[in-house]
Amino acid sequence: MAHDTGRYWEFTDDRDHLVRAAARPTRPVAYLPTGAALYDHGIRPAGVFGSAHDDPAVPDPAKAGGLPLDGIGYFGAGSALDLDALIAAGPDLVVAVSYGGGQVYGIDPEAAKHLEEQVPVVVLDVGHGRSLAGIRERLTALAQSLGAPAQPEADAELASAERRLTAAASGHVRPRVLALSPAGPDSVHLARPYAWPDLAALAGLGVGLVDPPPGQGANWSTTTWAEAAALEPDLVLADVRSNAVPLGDALGTGLRTLPWNPELPPSARQHARFATALAEALEDAGP
Repeated sequence: MAHDTGRYWEFTDDRDHLVRAAARPTRPVAYLPTGAALYDHGIRPAGVFGSAHDDPAVPDPAKAGGLPLDGIGYFGAGSALDLDALIAAGPDLVVAVSYGGGQVYGIDPEAAKHLEEQVPVVVLDVGHGRSLAGIRERLTALAQSLGAPAQPEADAELASAERRLTAAASGHVRPRVLALSPAGPDSVHLARPYAWPDLAALAGLGVGLVDPPPGQGANWSTTTWAEAAALEPDLVLADVRSNAVPLGDALGTGLRTLPWNPELPPSARQHARFATALAEALEDAGP
């Protein structure tokens, strides 16, 4: 919930914290995918930062969506986050994310505490306890509280893409879709579909996602390439974030693959693009 009287601005984040500023923020700094989603709503962030998985010197382009990285400050990632540079840039809001429990993701706890003493911080929950639509709606609510207009055309584009995806996923024989993150020449992380809001949303649209066997790992099942190949996927969604190893031909040649970003910016525009790409891949993979 947001409130803007012209005298002050406030927003209740997903920790149930009432975040208040003296005026509507105009210089937000955000976790990279969230900053990209704000940009899709017409709000240009004053800067972005990454997570512990990211290069502290260069933002991950896979997480940036349509955000033009030239001219937007990057303040590092994880323990290499340059908190002094971030604060010196004069942000009037920091937008961070959490994967549950309210703990800020991508910023060391002490740094997060210090940051919140200096700048209003909104934390949005992007964990598996939230639906993909719910994550997108919360980002939209924040963007609109910052002055972004409604985007009925982007919402219509997403609805159309989801209808196309449902049609492509249906049929007498549904293509088997396996989401994974390459770990190296000898191992691969297989995604558990219902641990990821985007994959759970795809399953809800009828996509035939392969669920790896039960075992250790709440989000991933780490196994060998041979065991991954034995699942006989028709289409592979391969993690393209900079921390993932390139897929190469570890599963053989000729297998259909599609780039997959588990941290896709949570905007209707980005979700529509991915749904359309997956629909096209399933249409090509169909019998």
